Amino acid sequence: MGKRFGQRGSPSTLYRLAPERIYSVGIKIGRRALEAVLVDFAGEVRARESHEYRFPDPDLVLKAGNMSLANFEKLVDGLDDASIVGVGIASPYFLGGWSEELGFPDDLGNRWEAIDLTAFFATRPKTPVFVENDASSAALAELIQGAGARFRDFMHISIDTFVGGGLVQGGRVHTGPHGNSAALGPLPVSPSSLDSVAAKPARYQSLLHRASIYVLVNHLKSRGVEINRVRELDPLPPGAREPLFEWIDDCANALVEAIIAITSVIDIEAIVLDSILPRQIHLELLARVQTQFNRISAIGIVAPEIVSGQFGPEASPIGAAMLPFSALLAPDSGVLMIGKDKTKLLGSLSALAGQN
Repeated sequence: MGKRFGQRGSPSTLYRLAPERIYSVGIKIGRRALEAVLVDFAGEVRARESHEYRFPDPDLVLKAGNMSLANFEKLVDGLDDASIVGVGIASPYFLGGWSEELGFPDDLGNRWEAIDLTAFFATRPKTPVFVENDASSAALAELIQGAGARFRDFMHISIDTFVGGGLVQGGRVHTGPHGNSAALGPLPVSPSSLDSVAAKPARYQSLLHRASIYVLVNHLKSRGVEINRVRELDPLPPGAREPLFEWIDDCANALVEAIIAITSVIDIEAIVLDSILPRQIHLELLARVQTQFNRISAIGIVAPEIVSGQFGPEASPIGAAMLPFSALLAPDSGVLMIGKDKTKLLGSLSALAGQN
């Protein structure tokens, strides 16, 4: 704190953030793991936890999330006059969907459909809980702490177990009336060139079946490279290099087709590409997408910049942690476009505003 002199009128009082006073928790419910972060008021991650599972059984997810919450609450309770102001939850829509591709139980989708995520975890009384799609949460993280410093209009593409997207226009994350804008997974692209991908009579395949991590894992297994998590690719196991780069080529081709389709419909400045891949492999994929896109002469579109996301696997939980802070600080609650939960969330925002 201090004073600024040399301007008209009385000296201006300068303030600084006190990031050690308030915190937010971000939880991503993934198809293979739950990721949780504790973020301070300045956006710095103060603690992180990861809990892996074979599939997102609600009981396992509940236990993992409650464990992280309890650990974070204990940490904050040990600090002077500090508090957790909210919890954000990032989760894929259709969490139990595409069970055949991943070997999930057939009833998993129905079990998740019956769960209200705003009341799922054991949060403390009066702690507001915000729920958002995982890919949109990742886009929010980039908007607030990453690419948003350069771009106000961009598409965030997340290469996760399944590919997903988040749309930012005019400095706001837009998820649409059903919370499903920029889903990207169902976007039609040409068939895969990988022999590990089952041939189908259809003229097109979904982007989900070409630009997703599960496709990479299956392709590696078809070449005798057994991995369950992409972190096992750092360092590369024996025999993994050739099939890895086969997948990178195929994935990049599909992403270029998707980028042309996206920019044919939406005028944006940039594509922000991020993934849960080890960072060096992610950068190889990014470079391949940039190179292949530059070889295409797509008439009628303004070519976007194609840049890397900054957060990797932590994008979604960090974005989820931003939701409570945005609710506290945003002068316009419309900055949070929370799709199908919009009515419920706006009520929570109003309640939050009334407390301040």
